[in-house]
Amino acid sequence: MYILQSPIKVIVSRDMKTRDKSKTPDVMNTGQKQCIPQQSEVDKIMISEVITITPENTLYEAARIMGENHIGSLIVMKYKTPVGIITERDLLREVADKEIALEKDWLAGGASIKEEKVEQIMSYPLITVSPKTSIKEAAQMMIEKKIRRLAVTESGKLVGIVTASDLIRCLPETPESMHAWFEVDYFMSKGIITADEETSVEGVAKIMGEKSIGSVIVTSHGEPIGIFTERDLLTKFLAKDRSLKIEVGKVCSSPLVTAPLGISIHDAAAIMTSKRIKRLPITKEDKLAGILSARDLVEAYARAK
Repeated sequence: MYILQSPIKVIVSRDMKTRDKSKTPDVMNTGQKQCIPQQSEVDKIMISEVITITPENTLYEAARIMGENHIGSLIVMKYKTPVGIITERDLLREVADKEIALEKDWLAGGASIKEEKVEQIMSYPLITVSPKTSIKEAAQMMIEKKIRRLAVTESGKLVGIVTASDLIRCLPETPESMHAWFEVDYFMSKGIITADEETSVEGVAKIMGEKSIGSVIVTSHGEPIGIFTERDLLTKFLAKDRSLKIEVGKVCSSPLVTAPLGISIHDAAAIMTSKRIKRLPITKEDKLAGILSARDLVEAYARAK
């Protein structure tokens, strides 16, 4: 581990060090939601402690570091310079597209995440903002670039990271005259992907990778009973070398935290922040009607006046 000068602590993953979980960047804080004006700058909400990895590390090491630290991304550093980013979504997509196994099959052979390198799937060049970029500009950039995280740099040096979760903690109140335009109905995804409770975790991971989604609703006899996310895969399995053959119904998050159709995005953000979740299923007459993600809320933030 090495520490750069304040305000940033960079932990090189090859040392396999973890940090204080109370400072986890991608997990929403509990407690009262912060109210930060949109005109405020990114340095007011960014996480200044950033965990990094090198291009030469394996995907398994990346997955384990993300899982142990309950985060969804790692900045890739080369010669002390930020050059790219690898996310939990990148990992799942690569597993699906290139048939890279999450667990090594010593009989069948083939590539596994314990052999493939970070440099093969990381996203580059790194999209960055400065500490003085406004929060609204950061939200707009996330939507424009179709990303959920922005590295914060100053004079070419990494000084922080800002995520979709950070942004929704300061989602502004919606004016009464605009309420209809800022209900969750307008921003939620209506296509809900489900998996039966008896489906293996490995099977669900494949579904998420193929569909490029971050969660699957778990059902029993056609009725929703829980949710399994890409973060669950990292923290409960890859970080602990746990078998992926287990049925997803036994490890999904249950019961579901839901909200009714017609709720405002501001209220939805408050629920997601207080419950420390990044996906909120939306119901209509006790039936699933859609799902709202942190990124959907960033889009709403970008549109807000």
